[in-house]
Amino acid sequence: MSKTDSTPATQPVRFGIWAPHRGHWVQDPGQENAGAPFSLARDVVLSAERCGFDTALIAQHTINPQGQDAEVLDAWTAAAGLAALTERIEIIAAIKPRLVHPAVLAKMALGIEDISNGRFAINLVSAWYRPELELSGIGFPPHDARYAYSAEWIQVVRELTEGRSVTHAGEAFTLEDFSLRPAARTRGRPYIYSGGESEPGRQLAVEHADCWLVNGRPPQDLEPMIKDVASRPRAGAPITFGTTGYSLVRETEAQAQEELAYWLAVQDGANDTARRRGDHIDPEAKTIHYVKQYKEGRMIGANGGTIPGFVGSYDQVAERVAQFHAIGINTFLLSFFPMISEQERFAAEVMPRVRALTR
Repeated sequence: MSKTDSTPATQPVRFGIWAPHRGHWVQDPGQENAGAPFSLARDVVLSAERCGFDTALIAQHTINPQGQDAEVLDAWTAAAGLAALTERIEIIAAIKPRLVHPAVLAKMALGIEDISNGRFAINLVSAWYRPELELSGIGFPPHDARYAYSAEWIQVVRELTEGRSVTHAGEAFTLEDFSLRPAARTRGRPYIYSGGESEPGRQLAVEHADCWLVNGRPPQDLEPMIKDVASRPRAGAPITFGTTGYSLVRETEAQAQEELAYWLAVQDGANDTARRRGDHIDPEAKTIHYVKQYKEGRMIGANGGTIPGFVGSYDQVAERVAQFHAIGINTFLLSFFPMISEQERFAAEVMPRVRALTR
């Protein structure tokens, strides 16, 4: 390993969406809840592919953080279905390592990699929501212990998806001369994203991930984080960087803010804003608790909400994306609402402007 330059290499901008794993991001209390059917995720992802998005992420929860009576989509069966229905867009499935043995998960990943013809990716998440691991009896170890488990887990997954015969004796797993076939047919292995902003999370990304995916916040706050991770010794290709947020764009900033205010009022009326009980969230989960620093930000859509500043006029948001790109971010995983109409508007109006600014 050798120390890398602290300035991330410039990469072309990639745009992605969050597939609606828990149904519509905003639920009007006056309408019947449509739940979280695969058909909704299918329609949203097919729309994203048609209008030029590069990737789509399906978050993983076995039970919905809004409560067990609320529906949530299964990430891995949905990813297999979407891989078969799409032709170009990357399909990312999130995974919490304690839920699936790495040998089984690697086999599943290779299967979806084959279905997608080399368009599949894993998003490694070490978990923050206690009930799905505690109520199931799987268990929720302390923060650093979960990351140690995740690091060993992803090492095994990487080696198996690369087609190697694996002999491994670690704290959590033992494999002896174990391999999987067929191996990846079109490239070395599926792509790997990871989150986690604590020290163990950052080091795990450096050692095992292709892209560090950080929850959205302003560029000036992200820049030192990106420089820290980019400067760490690493084997192989330089790590890339992504961020998240909610976007709503219009011809003018006033129009965008008026629309945002409307949907926030609907969301508040549905009692849908960050209602998770505090004791359900790991107090050491920096990727969740960081939102307390941004009093003006609102959690609408998926991770990041309005905090990074992707709400405004077409030109404003394009310039904002270019600011993130200038500090080393190249992947933008965005959520929209209403989903299809707003992501198609973004693709038509903002993407060309960003390409011109970052060319």
